[in-house]
Amino acid sequence: MPTENTSPPVPSHPWVDRYLEHLVVAKGLAEHSIAAYSTDLASFLTFLNEHDGHLETVNDDTLFLYLMHLRSRGLASRSLARHLSALRGFFAYAADEAWLPESPAALIENPKLPRLLPDVLSRDDVARLLDAPDTATPLGYRDRTMLELLYAAGLRVSELTGLALTDFDAQAGLLRVFGKGSKERLIPIHALAQEFLSTYVQTIRGAFHPKEQFIFLNRSGRGLSRQAVWKGIKRHAQAAGISLRISPHSLRHSFATHLLDGGADLRTVQTLLGHADISATEIYTHVQAERLLAVHRAHHPRSRSQN
Repeated sequence: MPTENTSPPVPSHPWVDRYLEHLVVAKGLAEHSIAAYSTDLASFLTFLNEHDGHLETVNDDTLFLYLMHLRSRGLASRSLARHLSALRGFFAYAADEAWLPESPAALIENPKLPRLLPDVLSRDDVARLLDAPDTATPLGYRDRTMLELLYAAGLRVSELTGLALTDFDAQAGLLRVFGKGSKERLIPIHALAQEFLSTYVQTIRGAFHPKEQFIFLNRSGRGLSRQAVWKGIKRHAQAAGISLRISPHSLRHSFATHLLDGGADLRTVQTLLGHADISATEIYTHVQAERLLAVHRAHHPRSRSQN
């Protein structure tokens, strides 16, 4: 009797099939290159299937978790960069074809460190970053308000730029946020963030001559892009003298880690971040452990005596 093939089927998706066809017809890539792209994209589809994810709702959080997953399997930085390159090419094509509004891989940096845990700002770094914008100008006040919200609510940059005027309940001190898969969540923000946001909406936002209902606007009165927010964060971090490598999620990572440091439980942080799977939140416990180890090595007399 012939042996039954029990290997799992290779996952596929019409978008991926179209992209691979594009690489053959339009780019003229060699067969081995096409095979490598196909393998890497199939690996990502497998990850999505195992986590009940869909290409249509992938965001930068999904890609970050996927890279963490690959790192946990022992892949080196070079291999991780290759996987990320395949995803960048695919999602750029998907955005060009208008299957997605934008590429979720556009702001993901190549892995350079021996680990893929989020960089976390210290409380002093956060304070210096928040103080960096010049609040005497409309642009500076807008930027200060955005930084306050990113840290007060642990928002993704895409969630920040998607905030509409009706999403802020000033009386209750709540933000309505639409996260991954358009899932709605309500996030409380502290009094100082409420004050900045209320003042911005009531007295500053009009200076941008609004043409759209988004809370945060550019000079033309339209909603800000994620890239514009990201560039602003980098500019203010440089002005604040912060040497740590900043990512679009730095304040989100810091929000979660500082909450856990303060005694918040993992489930609460999961809810606030909008993570469907608690494993996505557990990366912050690893950050805590690494920070504790670093402090112990730096300050315990027996550790220092052996350095």
